[in-house]
Amino acid sequence: MTMPAQAPATALAHVLAVDDDPVMREAIADYLGRHEFRVTPVADGRAMQAVLAQEVVDLLVLDLKLQAEDGMVLARRLRDESAIPIIMLTGRGEEADRVMGLELGADDYLTKPFSPRELLARVRAVLRRRRPEIQQGRPEGIRAYRFDGWELNLNTRRLKDRDGAAVPLSNGEFSLLVVFLGAPHRMLTRDQLLDMSRLHNDDVYNRTVNTQVMRLRRKLETDPATPRYICTERGVGYVFSVPVETVY
Repeated sequence: MTMPAQAPATALAHVLAVDDDPVMREAIADYLGRHEFRVTPVADGRAMQAVLAQEVVDLLVLDLKLQAEDGMVLARRLRDESAIPIIMLTGRGEEADRVMGLELGADDYLTKPFSPRELLARVRAVLRRRRPEIQQGRPEGIRAYRFDGWELNLNTRRLKDRDGAAVPLSNGEFSLLVVFLGAPHRMLTRDQLLDMSRLHNDDVYNRTVNTQVMRLRRKLETDPATPRYICTERGVGYVFSVPVETVY
């Protein structure tokens, strides 16, 4: 008798908790773990980078006051390389740190001491807010786009070149590339790109598209001055000019 195939289990969201207080990080891991999250607790930036290099992380919980490191520096470095959501942990009187962290691109913060239930609520809320962003610009179910030996993984938000090396993308670069890969060989105006990539959330000016295209070309093109991938339609907009494979 043939048994029906079981549906694969839904992967748990992966939270990376960075705190040099062993009691705090284990408490975070234990509580979130009991509420259907996978949690990796680490004590410092080196361990954080090791996990990020090897695994897909959905959200980072980061203490800004690590003993041997500045959590703000770690947050800035991560935001330059990735759009992974960040929840900061700060001390009660450190308003300046909270403001600076939010300006750097952190998604939320919690003031110590805090209840585990509040942390859980914040984690769930940030992931809910980010989910439409991750889905943005692509049909449901698409995992990756491939073009000319490159691959953009839409779940991990990672771009790999022809040699398999990771190419870091800013949030704006990722959003714009998703739009291009979802509409290859289609001429897109700057206004369309601005709206479809939601770059107006970061900068209301139309020139933002030109800046992001320039940055993408530097990362994608052998010669950015004579691009093969993102080509300019003078006076109109841009077109992604090579075939794109969709991976489900």
